[in-house]
Amino acid sequence: MKKFRKVLDGLTTSSPVNPGGSPVCGSAAGTPSTALTPRELEIQETLMSEHFQICKTVRHGFPYQPTALAFDPVQKILAIGTRSGGVRLLGRPGVDCHCQHESGAAVLQLQFLINEGALVTACADDTLHLWNLRQRRPAILHSLKFNRERITFCHLPFQSKWLYVGTERGNTHIVNIESFVLSGYVIMWNKAIELSTKTHPGPVVHLSDSPKDEGKLLIGFESGTIVMWDLRAKRADFRIYYDEAIHSVSWHHEGRQFMCSHSDGSLSMWNLRNTAKPFQVTFPHGKTQRDGRKESCKPILKVEYKTSRNSSDAFVVFSGGLSYDKAGRRPTLTIMHGKAITVLEMDYPIVDFLVLCDTPYLNEVQEPYAVAVLLEKDFVVVDLSQSNFPIFENPYPMDIHESPVTCTAYFADCPPDIIPVLYSIGAKHKKTGYSHKEWPLRGGTWTVGSQTYPEIIITGHADGSIKFWDATAITLQMLYKLKTSKVFEKPKSGDVGRSAELVEEDPYAIQMINWCPQSRIFCVVGISAHVILYRFSKHDANTAITSLEVRLQCEMEDVISPSDTENTPCFSDPSGLSPQPQPPSPRSHTPDSVRDSIPRLKVKDRTIRMPPGYQAELVVQLLWVDGEPPQQITSLDLNSAYGLLALGNCNGLAVVDYLQKTILLCMNTLELYGSADPFQRLTRSPRKNRQSTSGLTELSDNQVSLDPERSKSPTSDHVNGHCTSPTSQPCPTGRARVLGGTEGPRLARRGAGRPPFRKAQSAACMEVSLPVSSLTEGYPSRRAMLQQLHGVSMYSHDEHHITTYSWSERESRDNSFSRSRSSSVSSIDRETKEAVTTLQFAESYGCKSDTLPTPCLWVGTSLGLVLIIPMSIPMDEQERQEDPVTVAPTGTVLMLKSSVLRFAFLDCGGALINSPYEVWRDQHVPDVPDRPRKRKLVNFSPSSSQEASGDGHLAVVCSEKQAKVFFMPSQACLFVHNITESSFVLRADVVSVCNSVCLACFCANGHIMTLSLPSLRPLLDVNYLPLTDMRIARTFCFTNGGQALYLCSPTEMQRITYSQEMCDNLQEMLGELFTPIETPEAQNRGFLKGFFGGNTQNFDREELFGEAAAGKASRSLAQHIPGQGGLEGMKAAAGGVVGELARARIALDERGQRLGELEERTALMMSSADTFSKHAHELMLKCKDKKWYQF
Repeated sequence: MKKFRKVLDGLTTSSPVNPGGSPVCGSAAGTPSTALTPRELEIQETLMSEHFQICKTVRHGFPYQPTALAFDPVQKILAIGTRSGGVRLLGRPGVDCHCQHESGAAVLQLQFLINEGALVTACADDTLHLWNLRQRRPAILHSLKFNRERITFCHLPFQSKWLYVGTERGNTHIVNIESFVLSGYVIMWNKAIELSTKTHPGPVVHLSDSPKDEGKLLIGFESGTIVMWDLRAKRADFRIYYDEAIHSVSWHHEGRQFMCSHSDGSLSMWNLRNTAKPFQVTFPHGKTQRDGRKESCKPILKVEYKTSRNSSDAFVVFSGGLSYDKAGRRPTLTIMHGKAITVLEMDYPIVDFLVLCDTPYLNEVQEPYAVAVLLEKDFVVVDLSQSNFPIFENPYPMDIHESPVTCTAYFADCPPDIIPVLYSIGAKHKKTGYSHKEWPLRGGTWTVGSQTYPEIIITGHADGSIKFWDATAITLQMLYKLKTSKVFEKPKSGDVGRSAELVEEDPYAIQMINWCPQSRIFCVVGISAHVILYRFSKHDANTAITSLEVRLQCEMEDVISPSDTENTPCFSDPSGLSPQPQPPSPRSHTPDSVRDSIPRLKVKDRTIRMPPGYQAELVVQLLWVDGEPPQQITSLDLNSAYGLLALGNCNGLAVVDYLQKTILLCMNTLELYGSADPFQRLTRSPRKNRQSTSGLTELSDNQVSLDPERSKSPTSDHVNGHCTSPTSQPCPTGRARVLGGTEGPRLARRGAGRPPFRKAQSAACMEVSLPVSSLTEGYPSRRAMLQQLHGVSMYSHDEHHITTYSWSERESRDNSFSRSRSSSVSSIDRETKEAVTTLQFAESYGCKSDTLPTPCLWVGTSLGLVLIIPMSIPMDEQERQEDPVTVAPTGTVLMLKSSVLRFAFLDCGGALINSPYEVWRDQHVPDVPDRPRKRKLVNFSPSSSQEASGDGHLAVVCSEKQAKVFFMPSQACLFVHNITESSFVLRADVVSVCNSVCLACFCANGHIMTLSLPSLRPLLDVNYLPLTDMRIARTFCFTNGGQALYLCSPTEMQRITYSQEMCDNLQEMLGELFTPIETPEAQNRGFLKGFFGGNTQNFDREELFGEAAAGKASRSLAQHIPGQGGLEGMKAAAGGVVGELARARIALDERGQRLGELEERTALMMSSADTFSKHAHELMLKCKDKKWYQF
């Protein structure tokens, strides 16, 4: 048991404190403050370094930038390759595995070893890899690197261990799959074509063996040349020279004819009896023009020719081939069955497709039943068994990116009833028209693990939609979708020009999510500086949405001097404490007041019908002020027990009572301090400066956009710790006003160079104005880092110019993200704008003299300051609906380095104190007369949970640079730990792991850290990811149970664990990719059909391609690389004494086993000999006395 020193009430009255109200603390973790000798309390910290390990668990979503597709018809497993070197393996729901090539080279082609549990990948770095799929985590067994030729096409015949590899030079090599070495047998391009041919045939684009004779290999060259190569005779059977380039070739199952697709949009059919010319050429989508010519068509990139037993007509499926004159046509997949031609339009370009068949044999009737179509941003499977060709309902979460993801939230160990309720509501809104058949990818096995608990992931999107996902047991299933845009009016047809000027593409994009699973109250922050509060109901309702408007903006005429700060009243308006709504104030219509005191969006002001699910109850919007748009909201917190909502931005703080629909507090940040402001801040010139706006980062990561000459403003350095303001307007400590009236007049012109919106882009919620110094000094601060992180454009008054800086260029200049805003008083003096970066409602102590905890609001700012605002909330339910809530800032200030990111509270036993909440009740259920429904509150007050430990509690505060633990109410700093000096923390959360709590941090340098609580002792520090992908920094979030997630690409979500216990149990949770299945037997063709149709000849490839017959290939042509998943890799990893002992033990075991078998065989032979001897003796005795004639 470890003892920690705690400073309790009344013991710090004589201790020296800094201006922030906390004692001077050391920087070493685990070193308590020594101002006074405190009373000792025993707190047992159970977490150790052995409890933590970083490990990837599962990846969800659509594979980003797919390139290749493959299918195992026996195992029913499908593989998708990507441009970044990833391989996604999909089977039945729950069987979903992601593999990654270390090189990161694009996957060109995939080939399954059918029913063998292995996969061959060909990558753009001219390397072949053999993956072992017989383990839950696939690994590479062998690799073969081609040194002198580029790989273009691969073909692996069924039940063959020899892989044909075509190259860019036109040569065809043969690789032994078992040993992964090249055979000496090579088909050179100059041998394949005629000697009289003067031109090179081009790269190999197709390889396939004839269904009729495996000894014949069909080679297709890009130029249009086709060669049938006799592997035994080592010569060409025939050669075809066609005028159009070839893209793909597909055989008829009888092996007598094949079909080619060409670059002019045509399909050609060839018969092996006459290869002089095609016996049929068709342009499926080309019409004959008046002059008799066919109209030009796009290339047919791929064709598949499949036969069916139930129909004499074959299926011909191809992609492309549309005519050029039809502009705007979407990509199509065409299915030709007999005379019927069906064109299926796709939402995205087609990357690849496969016709799925049951049989793995090419010389049998194929019986196609589905088409798997891989699109650039989607994956669909078409049912061929029905005439209308419906698609199957995809069980995988492939539509995460349906609208770009802008924020994420992860909730583990949710109430068990919330998932079934959300699913039942969401199931009513599912799409219909899917195929009724079972999902065709049924491979692998998966079972729910023994250690599972309800988990929910929430994603916010650029179109304003919210998606709830069931993430239990490392799966992901869509539960419920909510559209926040339905709260607002659509722009009228007459206001198209005005709305286009005011709002660009994504005005409803989601920036932040706040959800209370216990009370089921849901709150979102949008990019248009609006907050929407939702309540959950199982019944539909006809209600009106209440709208509150907040004028949270500094005003130009209210600039005050530092001396005036002391005389500034704590409240901007006495009515700010009143729960009664203010009457609308009259607005002047002078040109200076246009576009003033109006919100960006218009809330529906009529009664609307809301379906079951989440129903909007309240909308809070920030207003335009003097032609300037409201600054985006940077922090939000909601407490269902208090009935309060708090929001902040770079201008100040607002507190809303959502039960009484009133605004309680609306103040500038400096006004919250009163006379307790620890800094003497200088004022700045009231001249108007430039406004910079940005949105969220796009699906395709944009680079930095800056105008170095037009961004030189001394007031441009306004950043907060988590979300920063885009405004470079000076912000004096003017009094903010609250307006609740009707909408004022709008002006249909835009301020010079001040676009109110930019396009909402994926996975970001911050905006930054970058100081000029960062243009020449690399990354001197987090604000410079965030400028690149979120792609901000800085606009001048009249126009904007764009200069692009790439992340790699800036990182190469200076890889240090050092910055300490709060460590330099001179830098703070220049800050007159202080952003609210984090908010937290809690039962705490507002003053040192408090003896009992009361409802408080903890406020963290971008200068590293913490303010505690106590509140007086009526306890009786009726009084709560009628009496006002009193909010009174006391001036209590705590200090840390850099922007404050997170608050958490522990009792004196070290247990986490959860925020109080209201138990959910459906407000639209009819009340029973004799049982009136009342609010039921659950409170976790520290005084009620620690009678034996005394009064008070611990407050954990984490900033970008350091973490501190304070004792309340004395406000004494017990522990402090400097998390990082050269970087800064992007995300911090206090989470539960192994029945204890710790502080988890993710830093900008890619490090993941965990600190013990309350001692702040480092437990884990792993350089998990180099921060090259900005999307990771924007979407990373921790949750309980040692789990975290981030958006690893615009379409994929990666879940990881930092818990050793979950890493140990991960194998049990993952699905099995390979299941033992008997290979189907080949059909008996019959004597007559085999005799007249030419039966498939037996072909011994080993005899032809083996080293004895073909010799060895040149060593310089390709290099064999043992994989970590193979025997060679295991031997290499087992080096040293331990490995030698292990191998010796295995050898001894094998020798003992062989000796045991020999002993058993010897005993059996001896027993047989004894039996023989006995029978021989009996026979001798029987025949001893007989005469010769008696036999």
